[in-house]
Amino acid sequence: MSDTNMPVGYPEEEMNVELRLDDGRTVMCEVVTIFEVGGADYVALAPRDQNLTDPEQEVWFYRYSENPDDPNEQPVLGYIDDDLEYEIVLDAFEEYLDNQYFDEV
Repeated sequence: MSDTNMPVGYPEEEMNVELRLDDGRTVMCEVVTIFEVGGADYVALAPRDQNLTDPEQEVWFYRYSENPDDPNEQPVLGYIDDDLEYEIVLDAFEEYLDNQYFDEV
């Protein structure tokens, strides 16, 4: 994918996000990475109650934006409603994982 620039800001230290789900539950998630696809930023989150070394772990994707005028303001996460956008983001994340694997080998 030529329009994918990986990664925008891979966390050097562990970063966590607390999400409130539609059903009212709160889930603590680890930020796996923040990456850019087609000029937009996305974040990959893994729920902390999973085994993070499990290759079948669940990962959630959200649009990600920060206020450039106030770096202390909380970032905004947005749902990805479009199936095509989701597939593009998933492909980019899988490419990121492949690159991580090859960097480790």
